[in-house]
Amino acid sequence: MVNHDPLKERWIRAREIVQTWQKKGELVVFTNGCFDILHVGHVRYLQAAANLGNHLVIGLNTDESIRRLKGPGRPFQNEKDREEILMALAYVDLVVPFSQETPLEIITWLKPDILVKGGDYTPETIVGAREIVTWGGKVITLPYYEGKSTSDILKKIEKMSNSL
Repeated sequence: MVNHDPLKERWIRAREIVQTWQKKGELVVFTNGCFDILHVGHVRYLQAAANLGNHLVIGLNTDESIRRLKGPGRPFQNEKDREEILMALAYVDLVVPFSQETPLEIITWLKPDILVKGGDYTPETIVGAREIVTWGGKVITLPYYEGKSTSDILKKIEKMSNSL
């Protein structure tokens, strides 16, 4: 019996795509996250990340990994919906789900040229930063948009529901 692993197949196809772009001399930018409630902070961040290269690849936490990270009430939107929303953004070229605790494995698998995270991270705290530098890549932090976060949205919803 053949073991069919759709996630592994997606990773293999994603690496083929990334390598094709890189062979053409095109820069591949990678970032990752849950993107559970897509908001303007995400949109600004992803557009800025895309502007750093030719292709933007997003490592997307699976539903299972989000539950481990954020608890049983999350995610609010399932993985397929989150992926579809991200792919609807004109500057997103590829979304690759990952189920591990961190994106290290997908980063080392894809070997992007540029690794990007938000300004709430420092280069020392970015998973994969050390590895990407070993193959000549860059690590870049982008501005964090104060007051534009999923946590802020959830606090506002909770406050509104408590006042009903």
